Amino acid sequence: MLHFCIMNVASLLKSAVDRLSSISTTPRLDAELLLAHVLAWPRARLLAERDYQPDSAAQAAFARAVERRASLEPVAYIVGKREFYGLELVVDRRVLVPRPETELLVELAIAEARRFQHASGHLLRIADIGTGSGAVAIAIARHLPQARIYAVDLSLDALAVATLNVRQHNLHDRVSLLHGDLLKPLPEPVDLLVSNPPYTVLAEVEPNVRAHEPWLALEGGPDGAAIYRRLLSSITSALRSQGGIVLEIGSWQAELVSGLIQAALPAAQITVYQDLAGRDRVVVARQS
Repeated sequence: MLHFCIMNVASLLKSAVDRLSSISTTPRLDAELLLAHVLAWPRARLLAERDYQPDSAAQAAFARAVERRASLEPVAYIVGKREFYGLELVVDRRVLVPRPETELLVELAIAEARRFQHASGHLLRIADIGTGSGAVAIAIARHLPQARIYAVDLSLDALAVATLNVRQHNLHDRVSLLHGDLLKPLPEPVDLLVSNPPYTVLAEVEPNVRAHEPWLALEGGPDGAAIYRRLLSSITSALRSQGGIVLEIGSWQAELVSGLIQAALPAAQITVYQDLAGRDRVVVARQS
């Protein structure tokens, strides 16, 4: 464990970066986020007050935070929050940490919803299946003020976190949190179904992720597609006429998931989109 003795901000950050360099691809960012959290400062203030000397209690708290990160615990769990799609969200061990690549799911869902709304003219109904922290549902709701969102999760723990985030962003009148399995809790058919379901093969998940993040949000079965199969098996009753689907996928799953959608919705037009790293990441299906 790091031991600090009346060090200034610059020295604290340097020591933390040295400690984290072997386990993190972003040691400087991690160190800054942790120290800013301990000091209750905006991160930019660290640069402006590099010579400031935190008291011994703050330095000890920072040392503990650095050691938690050195054990591969996600920074988001240590600081209790995560930025996603420009929004600050409460995050803890009850939910999966929102990933940057999932912002593509949100972007495409918003685009599909706007297209559908322009064509239909009625109040949109959107379902976010496996909402977790509520990140996707909240981001969509913030950008589509005329939409009603049903956010579903099987985990009561996850829904407790999502409740905090919905309240924090004052969206309780438009985001309904529903407990249950996949499509079963939906009170009516929807125009757009959005989901970032568990799609990993648990045996192949990185040890640090398995050690800290909830398995229920990760386990996708032997080939990572178990949830897609269950979700799409009853999709026709959950969608309104000409309703659409936007699904996040693993980079190896485009053909498999596209085939499952085509089998469930034979007339659907299916498009696969890639993330910034050039990997297949989101499948969008439109019914003609």
